[in-house]
Amino acid sequence: MMLLICSRKLRVALATLGLFTLSLAAAAPAPLAFIVRQGRFVNAFFRRGPVAGDLVMRSGPHPRILIAFPAGDSGVGVWFARTPRWASWHLIGHLRPVHARDRRGRPLYGLSAVVELIGNRAVQVHRAVLSSIRVLRDFNSLGTLPRGIETAPHIDGQSLTWARQRLDGAVSYRLSLRVLQGHLHGTRIVAGGHGVIRLRITGLTGEPPLTPLSGRQLLRDPRAGSAAARDTLAFLAYRQKLLAGSWRFDTYFGRDTLMSVRLLMPALSARAIDDALGSVLSRLSRQGQVAHEELIGEEAVLENLKHGVRSARPSYTYLMIDENYMLAPDAADWLLSPRERRRAPAYLAAPLGGPLHRRISRGAALVKNLAFVLKSASAFARRPEVAHLIGLKPGMSAGDWRDSNTGLGGGHYPYDVNAALVPAALAATARLEASGLLAPYVSRSDLKLFARAERMAAVWREKAPPLFDVTVPHAQAVRDIRTYAASRRIPAQPALAALGAGNVHFHALALTAAGRPIPVMQSDEGYRLLFEHPDPRSLDRIAALIRPFPTGLLTGAGMVVANPVFCGPKLQAMFTRHAYQGTVVWSWQQALFAAGLAHQLERRDLPPAVRARLRRAQRRLWTVIEATRALANSELWSWTYSGGRYHVRPFGSSNADATEADAAQLWSTVYLAIRPPPGLARTAAR
Repeated sequence: MMLLICSRKLRVALATLGLFTLSLAAAAPAPLAFIVRQGRFVNAFFRRGPVAGDLVMRSGPHPRILIAFPAGDSGVGVWFARTPRWASWHLIGHLRPVHARDRRGRPLYGLSAVVELIGNRAVQVHRAVLSSIRVLRDFNSLGTLPRGIETAPHIDGQSLTWARQRLDGAVSYRLSLRVLQGHLHGTRIVAGGHGVIRLRITGLTGEPPLTPLSGRQLLRDPRAGSAAARDTLAFLAYRQKLLAGSWRFDTYFGRDTLMSVRLLMPALSARAIDDALGSVLSRLSRQGQVAHEELIGEEAVLENLKHGVRSARPSYTYLMIDENYMLAPDAADWLLSPRERRRAPAYLAAPLGGPLHRRISRGAALVKNLAFVLKSASAFARRPEVAHLIGLKPGMSAGDWRDSNTGLGGGHYPYDVNAALVPAALAATARLEASGLLAPYVSRSDLKLFARAERMAAVWREKAPPLFDVTVPHAQAVRDIRTYAASRRIPAQPALAALGAGNVHFHALALTAAGRPIPVMQSDEGYRLLFEHPDPRSLDRIAALIRPFPTGLLTGAGMVVANPVFCGPKLQAMFTRHAYQGTVVWSWQQALFAAGLAHQLERRDLPPAVRARLRRAQRRLWTVIEATRALANSELWSWTYSGGRYHVRPFGSSNADATEADAAQLWSTVYLAIRPPPGLARTAAR
């Protein structure tokens, strides 16, 4: 049991104000607790009983500290004014769970920690924010707050306290800073002895806790794989949903759930897979589209207030296109697997529940999505031309996982959706239809539509990828590689040596609305490796991506997700090592490519020469995966080049970086199921 450090004077003052009451944290089993350090960021994770949170400390000239809660996708944070010197945060001891009640007797759950700030004689509190994580994210990047969110601190002796009710008044949030070493002067904190500022920070949320998945409820073998990956996955896994990542994505995202479940499927328990797929099915639109993101907690209140409704009723966004085509492959791989095939009819017949489809079965909801897939793909299957590809939705500049403003380089038809995910979804629909599992749920009017799934898949598989073909003549490729390498101060010779004597062939990142390829080399071929059976010529082209950057995608710091070497200066400026989907390394994209290579090498119809090239690519890729294990569970990272080698650099450690990376990312835990091939040497890449 833990006694929260709080002076009697402060307790009396706050009780008088009616802000909250404190209680002792009840004894509970050993908590999930771990720390991740990345560049200027320290993330300390904790979960026990109803308490789950991520303490995030940012060092540097703009110090910040916040606590993100999976409950209600809520958080509290305090930002300090710019400091003259680098300020460094240090966690003293361990995170402690806190149970409390607000002035109306409603429960609050949160965390308390003692932290030190070293490097400056004083710091000035700039702003505290208590709200939805999305509100904190927007304030962090834009410096703006919705009306009614800003809260003034209550100052009492050595303590600052912020407390507010959610805009609908249903729950409360609270944040306090108590100066343990140093002195508080208004909202300015002056260091004590040895130039150290020591604080106790306590953050609480009144949002309803989630039900965690852990142990055998989560993993078939709770001791397999790395402890770091198991801890990360456990922090993000709940019966209600899988969280995409912490701290910035502490809630449901459809794409992240579906991609993670597919890659983790061999390692996950049946309950975890059932719950995760159920979370997607329960959030489908009436038309069968997969929800991209849910708006809950205060973010839902803010959204509803736009329509004059004072309510926290969740709402869902359906702006993306890729995740619509991910559910079918997941469902087919799971429901038709030896593990699940006998249970599949009962699973599909069970009532779905959830906010949008309480009165229908899981099978009926799944068929809604499959019918949407078939209808959206029908035009191209009849007339395979660019205008009938799946393009971005009106007014959207993104539609797949590269969902930053520049992630597709201005493209309209993404390669991954059209060349890999749509044919995979059609083929999966055909498998499910042939199994008989869908018979109780497919309407008579849709029987012919479902019967065409396999033929439609064949058309998409054959006709869509060639529309994205890019060919660069050898002489031009040499010039472009030399020019680009010099501009980025990286060596050209290894890339030129790997170039060979022929022209360079690859698939564009996307097509413009007019059908013009965006000639950015990209990592999304991993989808085709995992979901499709490309012909030998296509496999040779894909294997060639695992060559030294900038001829290919491979650096000593990992496989970059985009390579603009053959683009003009305007596009090259969009895809830098500071851009969110630029020449940076995403852990899950490496895992996707690795899983796809393993899938292709299981085939028995490949020529020996193609198999050898795939094995070479596999060996090179796993070499850099092993060399970057320390960041494997994080979202992404960047690199520098010096001393004749590439060096990993945590994304967000430079002021030029577009944002910061999550220390815990759901789809980066997939190495629990994706392992290096037997006998592969674990050597560091240079």
